[in-house]
Amino acid sequence: MKQQKGFTLIELVVVIVILGVLAAVALPRFMNATEDAHTAAVQGTGGALAAGVALVHSQWELNRGKGALNATNPNDNIVGFGADDVDVNTEGWPVASGGNNGAPADADCAQLWTALLQGSAPSVAVPTATTDYEAEADTNGCTYTYRLDGRTATSTPSSRTIVYNAVNGVVTTNAD
Repeated sequence: MKQQKGFTLIELVVVIVILGVLAAVALPRFMNATEDAHTAAVQGTGGALAAGVALVHSQWELNRGKGALNATNPNDNIVGFGADDVDVNTEGWPVASGGNNGAPADADCAQLWTALLQGSAPSVAVPTATTDYEAEADTNGCTYTYRLDGRTATSTPSSRTIVYNAVNGVVTTNAD
């Protein structure tokens, strides 16, 4: 007589129960993957913006130390960073590209974003919901609001933002 090999009903039930328990524990963790991705995107972009700000300031300091600043407009078109078109304030912090060294306007914030992040930067525009980020100027610098998650300022939790303070060069990321 031949002996049959296979799984018993009890073994199959045990495997199904174990898979069910694993699914119940793991599934809630994976359900939040989209939120985690949005958070990571904003944190990464905020870090890149902070690095760009620091690089421009460093280049301005280097140019100033070597006497290589533009004699007529020392804070225009910092040579040695990107396309040599970033403008800084009197403290050397980037404020725009294209000749504005004062407090930035909304359009200056959008230009600054592109100039600092270069290459494959997320899209940004003056108040609109059709780009990755929305640029708005305030008295001290720029606020970039993430738009891909559908949040607004009145949402709970509120919008994810990257705030750049052109007075002291600080970039603050709110990505929760």
